[in-house]
Amino acid sequence: MPACPETERFAALLRSLKNRSGLSYEALAKKTGTAGSTLHRYCRGTSVPQDYGSVHRFATACGATPDELRTLHRQWALADAARTEAGTEADAGLVEVVDPVADDDGNGAEEPRGEESAVGESAVGESGAEESETVEVGPVQQVRQGRFRLDQFRRGRSRVVVIGAVALTLGVSAWALTTDHPSSGSGSGSVADGRLLFSAACQPVVAMGQHDACVGEVQRLLHAKGADIDVDSDFGPQTLRRVTAFQVFTGLQPNGVVGDATKKALYTSNVRMNVWSPAKVRQHIRAVFTEAPDAAVAIADCQSFLDPLHILPNTNGTRNWGLFQISDLRLRELGGTPRQALDPEWNIRAAERLWSKKRDFHDWPNCARAVKGATTTAPTR
Repeated sequence: MPACPETERFAALLRSLKNRSGLSYEALAKKTGTAGSTLHRYCRGTSVPQDYGSVHRFATACGATPDELRTLHRQWALADAARTEAGTEADAGLVEVVDPVADDDGNGAEEPRGEESAVGESAVGESGAEESETVEVGPVQQVRQGRFRLDQFRRGRSRVVVIGAVALTLGVSAWALTTDHPSSGSGSGSVADGRLLFSAACQPVVAMGQHDACVGEVQRLLHAKGADIDVDSDFGPQTLRRVTAFQVFTGLQPNGVVGDATKKALYTSNVRMNVWSPAKVRQHIRAVFTEAPDAAVAIADCQSFLDPLHILPNTNGTRNWGLFQISDLRLRELGGTPRQALDPEWNIRAAERLWSKKRDFHDWPNCARAVKGATTTAPTR
């Protein structure tokens, strides 16, 4: 099946970056921690990654500029939405073929055999009305009739899932905008008092995808607090990560949108977001991971590009935090918080605790290739 336009445009951007970099799929696999065959499928447009993290690592390894990263993020979001929609439509379609063949990603895999309808059971028409006449059917017709009923169930289930997903999305969007939204009459101000974000020139909520002076003001304020951020007036992935980190530091809901509470904090908070340099990060990782220093540095570089404030969202709504991209689940197991996870000292020692359980890097399977050739386990004593 040919790729949809959104997926093809996304794949074309990836191919362009790869061709310009001059790197082979094998070299990119080592740099990104993603299998070369998987990267090849992404570039061909036959598969779309379910999370943006692997896309970001690929693009950065290819030397993508900030503008290219922003464009790629938007196109990935469109391709991912198209993939999800296509998957739902395929699941809801009528299955008439007895032995469908799965594609290389497992889509359209054959249904379990034995879904036969009992002889003499009334059939359900496509209109949904029941036929009153009892019909004798042969073995093949039994299988097809069973699949037809299974599909009727699937279509009903798919409608419920889609409706539920839409409701959840709308609910989350409303929550994100209302939990950090200015109340009537609050936060009033003007450019004259030096608070551009509260002036009529700015929207109540500054968010991802926006490009104007208000975004530039957010970036300027973050930079003034020590954040490593480009002041280019474009609310892209880098700004999203820095806004989310700032919200964590100030005790606000980390929803990544700049509403009333975040605007106030940007103007009044004394929070500083100074972070360690890559050289200091490498030095400290080696000091903590005394038995596998090079491998640990390679893992952190693969996970976060040695950025202590690196934050990536997952498709299930959870996030990964900091240098070693410690997940929400692992944070709970370690008794930590997102604020602690953004502290490079805590993050490195937490990662060492995870490593010490089995004395390997099984918690970071996607970066296994990044440590190929490095010592990943403790030496024999």
